[in-house]
Amino acid sequence: MLISGILTVTVPVADQARALDFYTGVLDFEVRTDNPFPMGRWLTVAPKGAATTLLLASWFPGMAPIGGLVVSAPDLDALAARLAANEVAHEGPSEEAWGRQLLFQDPFGNGYVVSQA
Repeated sequence: MLISGILTVTVPVADQARALDFYTGVLDFEVRTDNPFPMGRWLTVAPKGAATTLLLASWFPGMAPIGGLVVSAPDLDALAARLAANEVAHEGPSEEAWGRQLLFQDPFGNGYVVSQA
């Protein structure tokens, strides 16, 4: 085996402080690293207990938002309620041929597909 896992996915954000508020405050992610970096902060977050982290990177101003990041949640109805309470537009939960899903974007246009775990 040449590659054994995915450690970090870079998510482009225009404002790391605002991104941190969204990912920790709305999505309840935890901060894994928050260190000075020559171009800002090396700021990673993840769902509690998850192995893969998201690098909230502001130093790629020309990088387009990422679409279709697929994540899982045990309770899509609770997530939908949390998003609505924080005025985050979302679609679903909906029943699809492959199961239940919910769609939303972070404040920077990065798109998520959430499947029920």
